[in-house]
Amino acid sequence: MYLEQRLYETFGYRTFRVGQKEIIEDVVAANDVLAMLPTGGGKSICYQLPGYVLPGSVLIVSPLVSLMEDQVQQLRLRGEKRVIALNSFLPDEQKKRALMNLQHFRFIYASPEMLQSPLWQKALKNVAISLFVVDEAHCISQWGHDFRPDFRKLGAIRRELGNPPCLALTATATEEVRNDIIETLQLTNVRQHLYSVDRPNIAIQVDCVDSVEEKVARVLDYAKTLQGPGIIYVSSRQWAEMLAHKLAAEGIEGVAYYHGGMDSEQRLLVQHQFLCDQLQLVCCTNAFGMGVNKENVRYVLHFHLPSQLEAYVQEIGRAGRDGKNSIAVLLYTHGDEDMVQSLIEAELPTDEQVRLFMAYGNELRSLVEINDVQWRLLHYMVEKERTNAHTAEEMIANLQVAIEARRQWKRNKLGQMRSFLFRSHCRREQIVAYFQQRLEKKPINCCDRCTLSLDSYQRKQTDEPAWAFRGWEEELRQMF
Repeated sequence: MYLEQRLYETFGYRTFRVGQKEIIEDVVAANDVLAMLPTGGGKSICYQLPGYVLPGSVLIVSPLVSLMEDQVQQLRLRGEKRVIALNSFLPDEQKKRALMNLQHFRFIYASPEMLQSPLWQKALKNVAISLFVVDEAHCISQWGHDFRPDFRKLGAIRRELGNPPCLALTATATEEVRNDIIETLQLTNVRQHLYSVDRPNIAIQVDCVDSVEEKVARVLDYAKTLQGPGIIYVSSRQWAEMLAHKLAAEGIEGVAYYHGGMDSEQRLLVQHQFLCDQLQLVCCTNAFGMGVNKENVRYVLHFHLPSQLEAYVQEIGRAGRDGKNSIAVLLYTHGDEDMVQSLIEAELPTDEQVRLFMAYGNELRSLVEINDVQWRLLHYMVEKERTNAHTAEEMIANLQVAIEARRQWKRNKLGQMRSFLFRSHCRREQIVAYFQQRLEKKPINCCDRCTLSLDSYQRKQTDEPAWAFRGWEEELRQMF
């Protein structure tokens, strides 16, 4: 019972959620652990509670600055002072102090880019790290839906830090991705805790419409009638802005847009306002997601087709983290696949970029237009193939083969996503089967292939706005 007592004393919860205690017991026993818990399943407790049981420090690698900043803020609100986030937002003076006093922190959040710095590695070697945590571990796998090449280096970094016990956490990982995570992080005698990806409180609906104009009309209707807060996912920055402006022009209040083209301060402001219920609806690209720890999102709309089921499941999982009824609606019209195909091509280096990179290396960026995704993937592939080629031409040929294999893999994923739309089977069963699991029980409001009534998710006439301006003095008092 000591874990339950510690849970209550530190976090105020009387009981663990499904899977949490079993994961924590293995972590406290210094085992390497791979855990798959659904979005909203309470993954952060699985390393935060051990931080109060184990000696030394917990190092948490996180893919997004907004994600780690949110986690740090949550811990500080609970009174934890020995927590720090090592990322680009940390002022230079604080970086200097942190370098000298890193061993005094109980929780150290870090981006994978920071961990590659020899300066930070040297400082971390002087820290007694009791647990090495990789959050959103599917980012490690080249077959994951949110692959980050910098995550591939975490196994070597962990080894440099003395191979502390490791906890890899994810919400969505197929068997292929899980095996890649274990291999990359060099986990030994790993204990796997795999729980169902199913979120029974989220109803699933797909609307097939005839035109983009009808899609926009449906979005307006849903935004006016569904109980919020809500998130609308789109595939481009332009659509995020356009939809937000359209909704605002239709009289819908508390709407903003969010995408990777905004500066960091703007993105953090939108995220903070949404978390504090000052915004009721965010139109966004998939850049908005992993850092959003908001319990009361009532609906998630997909205006465009996700590129694969893993991404779709991750994104609809933003809804209903409080366990209350929520709904996910995907809007589809013929030709949506074309946009996804364009995005797939935009992520892959071209033959010209490959040849120029082999000729000019890092000077490539000054010679030809290349986006960050292409740049990171090209660096990763070159590093991976370096030992398999003896000449520049061999290297180019190997890279072209690897890029084509990735293109075909992404097309197959899109094909599976498309099958999900048009198969007559229960959508919930399809999702669970995709992750090699079985559905134990269907909820009353399951999906549009089974039983689903939208009445349960519509706004009541008596509902009042979740937030209203109460004067600057009261707002500042609430904030601080």
